[in-house]
Amino acid sequence: MMDRTILHCDCNGFYASVECLLRPELKNVPMAVCGNPENRHGIILAKNELAKKYHVKTAETIWQAKKKCPDLVLVPPHHDEYEKYSALVNRIYQDYTDRVEPFGIDESWLDVTGSLHLFGSGKEIADTLRKRVATEIGLTISVGVSFNKVFAKLGSDYKKPDATTVIDRNNYKELIYPLPVSDLLYVGKAAKEVLSHLHIFTIGDLARSDKSMIISKLGKMGEMIHDYANGLDDAPVKSVTEESDIKSVGNGMTFKRDLVGLSDITISVHALADSVASRMRRYGVKCSTVQVTIRDPQFKNICRQKSLKRPTHLAREISQAALEIIKNCWDMKNPIRMLTITGSNLITKDEYYTEQLSLFEECCDEKRQKQEQLETTLDKIRSKFGRGAVTFGSSLHNTLGINEEDPHSS
Repeated sequence: MMDRTILHCDCNGFYASVECLLRPELKNVPMAVCGNPENRHGIILAKNELAKKYHVKTAETIWQAKKKCPDLVLVPPHHDEYEKYSALVNRIYQDYTDRVEPFGIDESWLDVTGSLHLFGSGKEIADTLRKRVATEIGLTISVGVSFNKVFAKLGSDYKKPDATTVIDRNNYKELIYPLPVSDLLYVGKAAKEVLSHLHIFTIGDLARSDKSMIISKLGKMGEMIHDYANGLDDAPVKSVTEESDIKSVGNGMTFKRDLVGLSDITISVHALADSVASRMRRYGVKCSTVQVTIRDPQFKNICRQKSLKRPTHLAREISQAALEIIKNCWDMKNPIRMLTITGSNLITKDEYYTEQLSLFEECCDEKRQKQEQLETTLDKIRSKFGRGAVTFGSSLHNTLGINEEDPHSS
């Protein structure tokens, strides 16, 4: 069976590159895109090549970056522009295949196996894409070319910016095996730590390790990453015509000041649950599980979840579940820096089936229907007049930053 030809295209320093297109003078100075320090999103989101020379790194704090580069120019993110440029880049990709699968806003996989007879080899297509994106849009991309998705992604990371790297059956051990195991897709911090205790530090170490031992330590994830390290990845690249399944709907917010006490937490939970529920209704889904992630001022996270008796897309029910979770797992005397509420285990309206209800449950269901009518009416008002047209009275004039900006969505 012939190998597939998979490309992974990664826009270089995407946020910063788009900002330089919007303001060309930024190309000549070290610059970085960052969150608003006043709202405590004070980290570097992206940087240009001049800032990289000062070793400015993504995800470090603004004060750390400024210490390295006192003249660093900071600009706020413009997400609407990033989405626009992302769409433009992906349209170019679609000239070469309909199998284009975005992986975040600045990365996409392409399966060009069926296009080789039209446009040349995988490397030739990759080089053509790099030239077109640079000429027509003004951005640079790095492209990995390989026989599976995981190795193609490693290829796009291998050399930056504006480069093509081919990883094939003949050279993958030479190129990939010396890389840190954390470079492999889905090997996060926790998995890296487990592997380090097993003296597995590189992708080659993982590939040569005993698979059963890795499975015993990491379960199904261990089996998957062991296969990945050995080039065993047959996951398809989705077509642009396929609808991507929504796995969860969540919103989180880092507050202007720490949440302290039940009143602060309740205001925040109501606002976040309202946003999550509104998006669920827009997507036509309900959640069977509510998850809450809490981050304290020392950046330590805890995550807890609760299964619901009935799937829901109502803010009131999501809010109630989230507050129950917090009350059961959190000391209200302790401050909270960031809070995220997520609805998961989603089902569509078509999948939702209600069994025969008792008289008591019918009464509750009537109340539920009224609540749904109310929240749906709010959706329509907000759609017409903006999200701020209707809000909770308790969140007006708050000092937490609620309603000043949209929370982070996921």
